[in-house]
Amino acid sequence: MSAPDPAQAALQLHRIDPLGSAKRPADRLVTVVRDSGPPRDHYAQVTRTRHFRLHRREQRIEITHWIQPDQLDNNLAGILAEELFAPGWLSGAEIFERVFTGVVRSVIDDPLRAWMTFYDNTLARIEECWSRPVDEPAPSSIASFAPVYRRAMQLVPPGRVLDMGSCFGFLPLLLAQRGQNTVIASDLVPGSMQLLSAVAEARGTRLHTLVCDAARVPLPDRSVDVVTAVHLLEHLDAMQGEVVLVEALRLARDRVVIAVPFEDEPTAAYGHVRTFTRQDLVELGHAAGHRFEVDEHHGGWLVVHVGR
Repeated sequence: MSAPDPAQAALQLHRIDPLGSAKRPADRLVTVVRDSGPPRDHYAQVTRTRHFRLHRREQRIEITHWIQPDQLDNNLAGILAEELFAPGWLSGAEIFERVFTGVVRSVIDDPLRAWMTFYDNTLARIEECWSRPVDEPAPSSIASFAPVYRRAMQLVPPGRVLDMGSCFGFLPLLLAQRGQNTVIASDLVPGSMQLLSAVAEARGTRLHTLVCDAARVPLPDRSVDVVTAVHLLEHLDAMQGEVVLVEALRLARDRVVIAVPFEDEPTAAYGHVRTFTRQDLVELGHAAGHRFEVDEHHGGWLVVHVGR
C-alpha cells in the first residue's frame, strides 16, 4: 500500500485538478460513485466494507460508497487506508489520491461546495477535539492531529508566518482565521495550493499560497517572523531535512517551529522515510546554531529562537 499520512493530510494532488473535471486517463482503471441503488448485474463484486463496495469489470474497478455530506472530512483518509488500502484491495499513491478526490467530488455535485463541506467539517471537528479532555483517546485521524495543531498555534505569536509543506492547509487556515497572523501556506504540489487558495477565498479567510520546494522558498531573508514545519521532516531524508532547516532559519526573524512524530519505524504507507527521537531533535537544535528548546507533545517539538 502507498498512501499519504491521514493524520496530516490525505492528498498530494500531484496530477489531479481537484476543482476541474474528474475524467482523466487513470479513470479507465478506477471510478468512484455515490450509492444510487442496487449494483448492475454485469459487475462482479470484489469486496464490501462498512463504507464501500468494490466491483470489477475486466480491468476496471468501480467503487461505490455511502459517505454523506456530514461525514465528509479528513477522517476519510483513515477510512480509505483501513478499509481499502491496508487489506490490499487497492494500492498506489495515485489511486489513493483519485479515490479520495472521487469520494469528495461525488458526495456533492458542485466541486467547490464539496471541498468547502470537507474543509468546514474538518475544521469544526478539530475545534471540537480541542474542547475534549486532554487524556481522551484519539478516535480518528482528526482527533489524533488536533492537539498538534493546537500546540503549533500556541507556539506561533502574532506576526507574519510561513508554513512549509502545508498540503491541505488546515494549520494555515486556523492561524489565519484567528486574526493575529499574516499567513503564507507553501507546498510543492500546485493542486494542493490551488485548492487551498479557492477554499480560503470562499471562506473569506485572508491567506497567501506559494508553490515551491521547502528547500528553495522564493522569499527574501528574514521575510517572516515565524516558519512552521509541522510533520514535514519525517517525509524527507536527513540531508534534505537539514537543507529545509537551513532555509527556514534564513527566512525567520523570530523562530522556527518544527514538529515530528515519534515512531519505532518510519511508516512507509504514510510516506515517512525516517524516524526521530528526542535526541535527534536536540542535535538538530545544536546544528541550527541558535538558542532552542525541545519537548514532547503528541510527538516531538523543536523551537529554534532566531531573534536575539
